[in-house]
Amino acid sequence: MAKLPAWPHGKVIRALEKLGYEIVRQKGSHIRMHHSYKTPVTIPTHNPVAKGTLRKILRDAEISAQSLIDLAKM
Repeated sequence: MAKLPAWPHGKVIRALEKLGYEIVRQKGSHIRMHHSYKTPVTIPTHNPVAKGTLRKILRDAEISAQSLIDLAKM
C-alpha cells in the first residue's frame, strides 16, 4: 500500500477531475465535487490537505492512495 501523500487542494482536485468528478460549487473554504454515479466529495482549500481528510476523500471516491498518485503523474 502506498503512503498517503500530503498534497495541496489543487492537486487533489485535478486528480479527481481525471476520474470524472466536476466542481459543482464552492462555499467558503470548501469545494464540492460530484460524479455521475459515485459519492460526492468535499475538498477543503487547505495546503496541504490533512492526511485524515484525504483518506476520507479517497474512501468516498472509492480509490486507493496508489491510484491517486498514478492519476497525478498523468
